[in-house]
Formats: sequence, structure tokens, C-alpha cells
Amino acid sequence: MKNWCFFAVFFCFVNGLSAQVTKEIKGQLVDMKTNYDVEDVEISLTAKEKGKVWVTRTNDNGEFTFRNIPLGKLEISIIDKDYRFEKFKFETNAKHLKSYDFSVPFGINLKVSWMFNWGDRTVYSNGKKIIKEHYWSHLTAKVILVLYGLCLFLIFYYSVVQVSLAVAYVRTRKKIALEKAPLFDETTAPKVTIQLPMYNEMYVAERIIETTALLNYPRDKFQIQVLDDSTDETKDIIANKVKEIAAQGIDIIHIHRTDRTGYKAGALDSAMDQVSGEFIAIFDADFVPDPDFLLKTIPYFQNEKVGVVQTRWGHLNKTYSILTELQAFGLNGHFAIEQGGRNARGHYINFNGTAGVWRKTCIADAGGWEHDTITEDLDLSYRAQMNGWEFKYLENVVSPAELPITMSALKSQQHRWMKGGAEVFIKMWKRLVKNPKVRFSDKIHGLAHLFNSTVFVFILFLSILSLFVLHIKDSFSDLNFVIQFGSFFIISTLFLAFYYWFSYRDKKGKIGLDLVRFVGRFFQFLTVSMALSLSNAIAVIEGYLGIKSSFVRTPKFNVSKKTEFQGNKYDKKSLSILNIVEGLMMAIFGFTAVNRALYGDLGMVPFHLMLAIGYGVIFFSTLKERKGV
Repeated sequence: MKNWCFFAVFFCFVNGLSAQVTKEIKGQLVDMKTNYDVEDVEISLTAKEKGKVWVTRTNDNGEFTFRNIPLGKLEISIIDKDYRFEKFKFETNAKHLKSYDFSVPFGINLKVSWMFNWGDRTVYSNGKKIIKEHYWSHLTAKVILVLYGLCLFLIFYYSVVQVSLAVAYVRTRKKIALEKAPLFDETTAPKVTIQLPMYNEMYVAERIIETTALLNYPRDKFQIQVLDDSTDETKDIIANKVKEIAAQGIDIIHIHRTDRTGYKAGALDSAMDQVSGEFIAIFDADFVPDPDFLLKTIPYFQNEKVGVVQTRWGHLNKTYSILTELQAFGLNGHFAIEQGGRNARGHYINFNGTAGVWRKTCIADAGGWEHDTITEDLDLSYRAQMNGWEFKYLENVVSPAELPITMSALKSQQHRWMKGGAEVFIKMWKRLVKNPKVRFSDKIHGLAHLFNSTVFVFILFLSILSLFVLHIKDSFSDLNFVIQFGSFFIISTLFLAFYYWFSYRDKKGKIGLDLVRFVGRFFQFLTVSMALSLSNAIAVIEGYLGIKSSFVRTPKFNVSKKTEFQGNKYDKKSLSILNIVEGLMMAIFGFTAVNRALYGDLGMVPFHLMLAIGYGVIFFSTLKERKGV
């Protein structure tokens, strides 16, 4: 009986302790940025063991008080709609029966938001004013996050494809390097026609004609066609140079069109009936092929299945400026990893429009040059390969060419490539998917290849949506978990870094220094590339919508040093609406990056800072070019 009494007394004692409360829990909130007291802020107190919650608001001095709170583990949370969600854990015991007073004020931050209000609505319940999130605002936020996530996934998919090509390239490059090139036999050399399509190329016309005339190949099996659509003094420059070369006993003809129907593709197609060679080598006006170009490429056609031999582009003026350095960095990735990786796996590659050789019967079998897209080279490449022709890519045969030295020239070139890629995707994807002779893996990689330019649309949408995502992060605590998936963008960046590392051609041999130089160059390239997403995305969308435009060729300069530049009448310098929008994008992303950094929310600061710098480079380069390079 005594034992039972003892346990009863002990139980009451313990129960009494657990029922003990702290009469007052006091604290104060201050703004971390201004150090001012924050009034009328809603906060909650949660008893961790029982899960009970109390809610109060701060007074004019930022002070708050909770009364009669059970002893134990507790947690204070900032739940106010205007301030960032914060948690503060603490514990009370028998020493705090009278009061628990925080000696140091809690520092909190406003939710950072510079865009519109999401439409909070005010309702009244039992005579109390309650502010609730608006249903449609919440739904809109979810839609934006879905679109944001889709962009992240598609960019991630693009990076996965690229890294798979890099792996294929790395695995096979040593094997390919050890392969013995077929030897050139002059006694069995086939006849070759060199086609030089040109349109108003007064600065480089003479150079390319002279260079091709010096190609080392039997003269009796060699023909040059200058396909001239010029409307200015270039036609006279070409005519005089052709006469000079013809006087040396070289078979060269000048074909001048006054009707530019089909542009480059039209010029190539209209000259086919005058082609005397079994093979056709094509060079744009800014190329300077080595004398042994034909000796290195023609022997590969001993394989009757080979329809095209494509060589790697070199860079005559790579060191002209940081702009040309970045272009070389990007093009090296395409010509090493994309062309090399696809070719190593037996997937479709593309003739790059120049610095390659076609088998004449391959062109005819594929349906000839068509001019319903502005990338006729990509179009014909896919038609030929779907007909069973093989393409051979020679990474070790380099054809030097000039890189655009102005931002306007670069954007003009990029616009044509991006829009043309979209046009070819629309034209070819159904044929590619439905063709029973095409391997499934070739269909997957072919679709990814043709869809490549669309990545700029995803990057543009991602960058714009990221501004709204920050607002959602501040406004809807229940949706914050979704934002963590933005880490996929970091993974995509790492994959692309892997891709470009293996195409990086400025390695000196010391891995540490090479890696440092590469990281710097990679992020410079990424910064400008992301900012080019605006103009490139517009080009892609035009392609998908079927908006036709003329073939705008890239202005050539024939300079390798800045001291050689004397101006270029073909390079447009006008300030367009697009340039103004680029300036606005620089300001918006710059402001956002600084604003978030000041408030300690650093998650997207690097991304927005890179966008601001990239758009700034493009915008100020354009302004500078208006005054002269």
C-alpha cells in the first residue's frame, strides 16, 4: 500500500513539473539591414513535444510576448508574409518559471521582391482581419515553376547528349589518330571541281581565288568555278582575277548571276550543269585552304560509300580579340566533340557549308541543293545520309578561316545558323523518324542534333522565368522545395565543362595551369553565350514559325590584327530595338544580382551576374562599334 502511495505522489510531482509554465517569454525583432525595430510582424511559438502553436505580433518597438508557455523545447518562427521565414530554437526549464527574456534581438530580413504583388486578398473571420494568398496567384506560381523546371530539364538533356558525345570522342580519338590515311595516287586521281560561292566579298575575293589556284593537284584534273552573285564592285574584282588565273593555264570560270534566287544554295545548284569534276570541293570566301587539301581528302573517296569528306575549321585571326578567342573556343567544341563524337559512333554529322568535298553523284542522289532553308548544307547532309551515304570527318586536316571580328558580324552569322537549324528540324524530323532504314540511335542523335539551336530558347526562357521564381520563393513558402531542383542547371554546367575541356586546344601541358586557364575561358564563353540567347532565340522562333528572310552572309574583313582594320562597308552599325532590349536585360539582371546579394540570398546571384555581364558586353560592344572598331 505504501508503494502505491509513493508512486501516486511521484506521478503527481512529475505531472506537476510537466504542467509548469513560463509566465512570459519576451523578445525583440530588428531588421538586419537597417537595424531598426520591426513592428506588426507575425510570429509563432511551437512546443516541440506537444506540437501546440501560439501566434502573436510585435508591437511598435518590435517587441513580442508569449504568456503561460509550458516548459520544454520550443521554436519561434517568423511567419509574416512580408518577411523571410526564419526559425529560432531554444529550451526552457525550472529556472524560467517567471520569465524567459532573450538578451539579444532577433535579426530578420524582408522578403526581397521588386516585382508586382501576387494579389493577396483580405478576408474576415469572427471579426478578425486575415490576409490570405490569392488562389490564382498561387496557381500562376505553380505554372511558372513547371515551365521553369521544363527549361531546366531540356537544358539538362542537351548537356547529357553533349557529354555522351565527349565520352565517345575521348574513347575513340587515339584509335582514329592511329588509323593510316589512304595515300593519294596521282595516276588514278579523279577530276575535282572547286566551287567558290560569293556575294559582295570585295575584301577577300582575290585571296580565296589565288589560294585555290595554288592547290597541289594535277592541273588537267582540276577546275575552279567562281559562283558570283555580287551586286557591287566585287564582280569586277573577280572578273579581273579570274582572267589573271586563267592566263596561267588553270581551268577557271566566272559564273555571275543577276538573279539571287536561292542565295548560296541557288548559286551552287545553278552551276551543277557546268561541273566537270567527279568531286566538288566548296570554300566560302573567308577560307584559306592549305595547298595539300585535296591530296589529304580525295583519297578517302576510294570507299564508294563515302559521299562527303569534311575537315576541321582553323582560325586565321583567333588572337585578334577576346571575341574571336571565345568564338574559337566554341567552334573547337563543335568540330572536335560534336563532329568527332558523332562520326566515331557512326551517327549523322553535317557538311559545314565549306572546307569539305562532295561526291557529285551523292548530291544528285540526295535530291540536289534545295533553298527552302537558309542552311542548305545541313539540309542536304541529312537527305544524303538518310539515303545511305557515309560522311567522313577529318579532325587532323585543318582549313583555316576568318572569324567575325565585330559583334554585329557574329550575331549575323549566329542568326543564320540558329534559324536555319530550326528550319531544317521542321523540314526533316518526320522523315528522320519515319525512315525505316535509319537506326534508332541515329534517330535519337539526329533529332538532338537538329534541335540543338533550340537550347537558346530554353536559356532565354529560363533566365526570364528565374526572376519570377525569386518572387515565388519569397511569396510562397510551400513552393520553396521546388526551387532546389535548380541544381540541375549546375550539373548541366559541369557536363558542358567536361565537353569543352576535351576540345580545349590551348593546353600547354601543365594540367594545373591548363585547368585554371580553361575555367576562366569557359565561364567567359558561357557568359557571352547566355547573353546571345536573346538574339539567337528570336532566330530559332522565326525558323519554327516559318518566317522567311534573305540569306545574310557574314561580313568578311581580311584582317588578323587590329592595326590592319580599315573599316568594312558591309558591316551594319545601326542600333536596333534588339540592342536596346539587350541593354535593358543588362540593367534588370544586374539590379537583381546586386539586390539579392545585399539581402544575403546568393542562390541565383552568380547566374544573374553572368547574364548582366554578358548582356553588358554585347550592348557596349554594339555602342563601341557604331563609333568604329
